[in-house]
Amino acid sequence: MIVAADGSGDWKTIQEAVDAVPEDNKQWVTIQIKNGVYREKLHIEKPYIRLSGEETENTVIEYGDYAKKRFPNGELYHTFHSYTIFIGADNFTSERITFANTAGRGEEVGQALAAYVDGDRVSFRDCRFIGHQDTLFTGPLPAAPMKRSSFGGPRDGAPVRNVRQYYEDCYIEGDVDFIFGSATAVFRRCEIFSKNRLTFENEPGFAPPEASSGWITAASTPEDVPFGYVFIGCRLTGDAPPHSVYLGRPWRNHAKVAFLSCWMGEHIRPEGWHNWNKPESESTAAYAEYRNIGPGSDPIRRASWTHQLSEAEAEAYTVASIMSGEDGWRPHAED
Repeated sequence: MIVAADGSGDWKTIQEAVDAVPEDNKQWVTIQIKNGVYREKLHIEKPYIRLSGEETENTVIEYGDYAKKRFPNGELYHTFHSYTIFIGADNFTSERITFANTAGRGEEVGQALAAYVDGDRVSFRDCRFIGHQDTLFTGPLPAAPMKRSSFGGPRDGAPVRNVRQYYEDCYIEGDVDFIFGSATAVFRRCEIFSKNRLTFENEPGFAPPEASSGWITAASTPEDVPFGYVFIGCRLTGDAPPHSVYLGRPWRNHAKVAFLSCWMGEHIRPEGWHNWNKPESESTAAYAEYRNIGPGSDPIRRASWTHQLSEAEAEAYTVASIMSGEDGWRPHAED
């Protein structure tokens, strides 16, 4: 199944190809996407689909919805209607594709998702996720919202389940909480780029203590799930000012995030982690690090309520142990 924006394939849009897959699909279907910019708001709820781009930087799926946008009836989109692509099926994989939300900065448009990923056994390889605030949502939604009666968007009110997602050799860009959600997810050899959202009168310079250019993660890991986000061998880069970006803050109090053998740039704050003004989360969140390097890796000055893993503890953080589950899923098996 070949998609080409110039009309040389079977379809000109990706959604047309997805719609052609049988509803009860039970075997892998590969949709090959030729280079081009596909301005589509994609919705995928059929299993066993593989999206295969031609070249990562030149196969681009983009859209520009955002939380402050309004439907014709005046209702706000809020966060979870703002996605460029929604993946609501198990057994999905993608390679060599850029997913982008072009709406702009969160200060102006609010949250704007490049990808809403709510499936089990989902993997991405050599993909890019581009946005500002809330770039990548790794579903499912938490049990209930904190401020409104409903989340809005796909899967609102659906039962919470444990899902596994795997991101390998990917590039993820944003500023505020730009990797967030409840999934168990491994990020392996990925580049995590923090955008600058601060303005300084005397650049270059260090951000004032109260200023923040962002938070990389905002996990909402369920209490009974052993792993949340695990970053292995990643590079944390960005153009944010030195000491201005936190590794994460807890969207829900039992957030779990670990960085192992990662390189961290000087934009990472020495204390590393933030409690989101919820002191009670300091005794429930599980924030861990192991043998990170680079100017932003500072185990001595990290927040006292976070944890530096021992060698024995770190041995539990393998892709196999995190991803295998009861079905033995091995997304990294070809390595």
